[in-house]
Amino acid sequence: MTASSPAPTPIADTPLAVTDRLFFERAGSTLDRVAAERLTAAALADCDDGELFLEYRESEGISLEDGRIRTAGFDTTLGFGLRSVAGEATGYAHAGELSEAALKRAAATVGAVSAGHAGTAAEPPRSSNARLYSDANPLSAMDFSARTALLAEIDVYARAKDSRVKQVMASLMGEWQAVQIVRADGRRVADLRPLVRLNVSIVVEQDGRRETGSFGTGGRFGYDRVVGADIWHAAADEALRQAVLNLDSRPAPAGEMPIVLGPGWPGILLHEAIGHGLEGDFNRKGSSAFAGLLGQRIASPGVTVVDDGTMPDRRGSLTVDDEGTPTSRTVLIEDGILREFLQDRLNARLMGVRATGNGRRQSYAHSPMPRMTNTVMLGGAHEPDEMIRSVKRGLYAVNFGGGQVDITSGKFVFSASEAYMIEDGRVTAPVKGATLIGNGPDALTRVEMVGNDMALDPGIGTCGKSGQGVPVGVGQPTLKLAGLTVGGTAA
Repeated sequence: MTASSPAPTPIADTPLAVTDRLFFERAGSTLDRVAAERLTAAALADCDDGELFLEYRESEGISLEDGRIRTAGFDTTLGFGLRSVAGEATGYAHAGELSEAALKRAAATVGAVSAGHAGTAAEPPRSSNARLYSDANPLSAMDFSARTALLAEIDVYARAKDSRVKQVMASLMGEWQAVQIVRADGRRVADLRPLVRLNVSIVVEQDGRRETGSFGTGGRFGYDRVVGADIWHAAADEALRQAVLNLDSRPAPAGEMPIVLGPGWPGILLHEAIGHGLEGDFNRKGSSAFAGLLGQRIASPGVTVVDDGTMPDRRGSLTVDDEGTPTSRTVLIEDGILREFLQDRLNARLMGVRATGNGRRQSYAHSPMPRMTNTVMLGGAHEPDEMIRSVKRGLYAVNFGGGQVDITSGKFVFSASEAYMIEDGRVTAPVKGATLIGNGPDALTRVEMVGNDMALDPGIGTCGKSGQGVPVGVGQPTLKLAGLTVGGTAA
């Protein structure tokens, strides 16, 4: 189904002005700004920290399969979350309505946490004038019928490219999120966040064997950045290339061997196996494999990892996080030495360090926690071909699918969706069914070469933690690891 959307936001409007209209001046609203500030201040009077988080979100998803639109949905959400923090305790209440009565009920609920507590309010986040992406609503900038026509065109294009194509699946997803954060002292911060994504998946068949390839791209911008013919042609071509390649793949071998990881999206292994272990809450509680290791060497020389939420237009970027703190470029590991953890306000205060702008939440119905934004390993000095030539027999992993990680131990299992054998210093046959098995902290010490070709992922990452999903980015150069265990299917 479709629904009418607001007109594009004029450039002259500030995020605060836009969100004031959405939350306090919209038709039927019974919550005005003065009442919101007054009730928030009263609810948090004896707390160490907390905020009122207001959210409006429009989202849509359209998918096509075998030339027909299979799903088309549009959703609008509006609500608030009120959080109080007293010591380590957190009180949280939320409602899917904006009214003074609902906010009063929420205030009474979260007040139980601070009963008898005489807290000193933490310093508020610093202000920022940064604008990392457009404020415009992407859903209102392109007609719904044009989006469905585009998906149909992708189907026709892919089938015309190769007679072996048996199935084409394509989807467009977009959202526009408006947030305002109100603090106890009356300070207010707002952000307007666009997000779009295009996905293409293709199934091919040859001699009774079917294989699949897929590709996606997106970021914090409008649909115009993903619907141009050059963009979706490239997406369909890449999905088809992967599918056809898999037709010739052979079972992956098993055992420990040198691994070369490709640039860009393979950084998802870094994100999952290492990044989560560098989040402040796990380290404050001592449950991370990296707890207590600040200032110590945890990785090979040459390994530098940053979390950067300030990259313009990137999927994981935020002008401010969901507590109102401007995001930053945080150096987590510098030349192999652990330098800093990712922090929201609560864990930063309890650990006596700065908040890094990594307090994130899925929606107004969720309390914030430390989360990654764009987590990237910086480039080194080696040529990718040099790494391949240095391997007698090993695996070259270019793309990854799903994986599992244990934060406490760092143990991980990841499946490679595109991988090749390396034999006598050359990339040879594609293989299927390869899984990489290892331990994040141990893997960091096995990095032997860091490439000079650092690349970012195409804009498709979503990170899950404690039941909450948020958009993220990853990136890395080509890497050579001395050895990981490969789980394969070859006899």
